[in-house]
Amino acid sequence: MRRRQRQLLVTALLAAGAGGVVAVGQAFVVRTLDQTLPDVSRIGTFNRPGTVTILSADGQVLQKLGPATREKLVGGQMPELVEQAFIAAEDRRFYEHSGIDAWGIGRALWRNVQRGAVEEGASTITQQLARLVFLSQDPTLVRKLQEALLAGKLERELSKEQILEQYLNYVYLGSSAYGVADAAWIYFSKTPEELTLPQAALIAGLPPAPSVYSPLVNPDLAQRRRAVVLRRMREAGFIDASEEAEANGAPLDLKPAEPKFWTSRAPYFTSWVAQELPKVLTPEQLEVGGLTIRSSLNLVWQKEAEQVIERSAFGAMEGALVTIEPGTGLVRAMVGGKNFNESQFNRATQALRSPGSTFKLFVYLAALKAGMTPETTVLDAPRCFAGYCPKNFGNRYLGRVSLAVALQNSLNVVAVSLLQQVGFDKVIAVAQGLGITRELGRFYPMGIGAYEQTVLDMTAAYAGVVNRGIFVPPTPFEEISGPEGQLLWSRRVQGDRGRRVVSSDVADAMVWMLQRVVTNGTGGGAALPNRPVAGKTGTSEGARDLWFVGAIPQLTTGVWLGFDNNRKTNSDSGAAAAAWGRYMAVITKDLPVRPFPPKPALTNTFNVRGVKPPAPARPVERAPEAPRSWEPTPTRPEQDFRDDGRFRGDPADPAAPAPDAPTPAPRPAPEPAPATPSVPSRPNSPSQPPPPAAAPAPAAPPAPPAPVAPPPAPSPVAPPAP
Repeated sequence: MRRRQRQLLVTALLAAGAGGVVAVGQAFVVRTLDQTLPDVSRIGTFNRPGTVTILSADGQVLQKLGPATREKLVGGQMPELVEQAFIAAEDRRFYEHSGIDAWGIGRALWRNVQRGAVEEGASTITQQLARLVFLSQDPTLVRKLQEALLAGKLERELSKEQILEQYLNYVYLGSSAYGVADAAWIYFSKTPEELTLPQAALIAGLPPAPSVYSPLVNPDLAQRRRAVVLRRMREAGFIDASEEAEANGAPLDLKPAEPKFWTSRAPYFTSWVAQELPKVLTPEQLEVGGLTIRSSLNLVWQKEAEQVIERSAFGAMEGALVTIEPGTGLVRAMVGGKNFNESQFNRATQALRSPGSTFKLFVYLAALKAGMTPETTVLDAPRCFAGYCPKNFGNRYLGRVSLAVALQNSLNVVAVSLLQQVGFDKVIAVAQGLGITRELGRFYPMGIGAYEQTVLDMTAAYAGVVNRGIFVPPTPFEEISGPEGQLLWSRRVQGDRGRRVVSSDVADAMVWMLQRVVTNGTGGGAALPNRPVAGKTGTSEGARDLWFVGAIPQLTTGVWLGFDNNRKTNSDSGAAAAAWGRYMAVITKDLPVRPFPPKPALTNTFNVRGVKPPAPARPVERAPEAPRSWEPTPTRPEQDFRDDGRFRGDPADPAAPAPDAPTPAPRPAPEPAPATPSVPSRPNSPSQPPPPAAAPAPAAPPAPPAPVAPPPAPSPVAPPAP
C-alpha cells in the first residue's frame, strides 16, 4: 500500500514538473513572440498615415486633415446600447474568448454555408483592432498569422473594456466617419449617447462594407443590414422581440452633417500651413501622420479680419489681410479673400499685385542707410530719368522738401530721384534683405512700385523695419508634435532667429518718418486714438490696387483691396487705410499702449555716387551748418546721361549757382528750368560760397551708366496715387 502511494506521489511530482516545464516553455515562447510584435501601448495614440490636426495659438482645433478620427470618446463615455449593437453584430462571444474565437469561426462557417453567402465574419473585435492599428488589409496567410498573434497580445495587455473602446473609436464606418462619434454626427447629427436603437444598429452594421452599407449611398441596403443586426441583438439577449419589431419599423431618419473639423475655421491660413509644412518636416514625418500643429493664429483676430475684409471689399471687389508679430515672424491673422468656398486662391500669399507707393519703403531705407537723414532736403519738380518721366499724384509739386515731408506726401518724383542717387543695387539689396524674393529689374519705375509683390511679403518687410532692422521670415508654426506627443519642431529651438538688414538707428528713423505719414500725411485713415501708428499707403496706376501697410510696436498688418481682373477700383488707398484702422482698433483693445523708439540722430554723410567732396580751393570761414541737401537736375525726356554725370547736349558750367537754402515746409513748385540745365551740384552747405569762376572744376570719376529705356515688364507709366 505504501509502495503504491509512493508511486502515485512520484508520478504526481513528475507530472507537475513536466507541466511546469511546459508552462515555462510556453511562457518563454509567448514572451519571445511578443517581443517581435508591435508595442500595444501605443494603440491609445494611434493615427492613420497622413493625418494632421491644426490648432490655433490657444489650442482650439482649426482643422483636421486626412483620415482622422475627428472626435474620440474616452473611457466610460461609450453608451451601452452602442457597445451591445457592435458586439452582437461583430463578436457575440467577445467577453468569453481570448482574442481568437474558435467556436465563432465554426458558427460563422456553418451560417454562411446555410445562407449560401458570406453573411457573418469570423474575425473577433480584438483581431479587427489589431488589423486596424498595426497591419495592412491584405488577405494573406502571413497577415492572418500576425493578426492572431497580435490579438493574443492585446488580450494579455489590455482589458476587454479598453479593447472595445479603442475599436469603437477607430473603426471605419463610411462617408469619412472614423469611429462611432464621427458616424453618429455624419449620419444623424447626434452624439453617441443620443442615438436610438435603430440608429445604433444601423451604424453597427457598417464595418463589413462601409461604402456599400452607407445609408447615404444605399439606403435600402442599409435598412436590410440594420435588420440583421437587430436580429442578432435579440438572439444575444440584448433586446426582446417587441423592441426588434419596433426598431425594424422605424424610418432611417437621416440628418447628414459634414464631419467635424472637416471645414477649416480659417481656410486661407490652414491652406498656407499645409504648403509650409514640408519646409520644416521630412517626407517621412509627413507620411507617418498623427501630427499636431500648434499654429500662430489668433482665432479672435482672424474672425475680425474676415469681417473687416467682407465689409471693406464692396461688390465683386476682393481683399487680403495679414497680421505679423515683428519680433517672431508669427502670422497672427490671414485673410486671402472674401469666400474660400467660391475661390481657394489665396490673395495674401499667391496674388502678385503692384504695391504702389508702399514699395518706397525700400528706396527711403536705402537712402538713409547710404547717409541721408530725414532732414536731408530734395527738390520735388517735374523731371525725367532716361526717358522715364514720373509724375506726382494730381501733378502737385512742392519744391524743395525734406525726405520726411516727401514720404509724408508720397512724392513720386522724389522717390525716383532717390533711386537714381542711391543706385539700383543698394535699393534691391535692402528689398531682398527684407524678404522680397521676386526679381527686381534695374529700371526707374521700380521706385514707385512697378514690380508686383504679395501682401505677405510686403507686410513681413515692414515688420522687419518695425523690429528695428531685423527681418524675421513669416511663419505659421509655433510647435509640431508627432503621433505619440513627441516634439518634432519648435520655433523656439529650430525657428529662424532673423537677420539684420539695416542698423537700428536707420530703422528707427524710417519708423519715425512712417509715423508722420499717419499723423500728417496720406495715411490719416489708419490713425488710432492714443496709440502711435506707423505705415504707408500705396495705390497702383488707375487705382487698381489699394494698399496700407502699417504697424504698432507689437504688430504689423498689411491690407490690400482690388479686383481679381485688375480693373479700376474708382477709389484710393484711403479705403485700405480705413479698413486697417477699423481692424486694428478692435484687436488692440486689450494690448498695452507702447511707444516706438525715439527718433535717432543720424550722423552719417551721403556722398553723391560715392564720391567724396573735394577740399575747397582756399580756407573759408564756415557758417553754422544747415541741413544737408542735394538737388537733382531737371532734364528733358530726350536727354541721356554722359560719362561725366552731365547730360548730352549740355555745356559744362563749373560755376553753377549753389542750391537754394532748404525750406522745411512745402512751398510752390519752382520756376521752369532754364533751357540749359546746370551741372548737378554736390551737397555742400548753402552757406559755403561757390569756388572762384576761374578755378578749374575738379575732375570727377565717371558715373555708372543709367538705364536708357523704361522697363519692358511694368506697364504703368502714369503715376500711382499716394
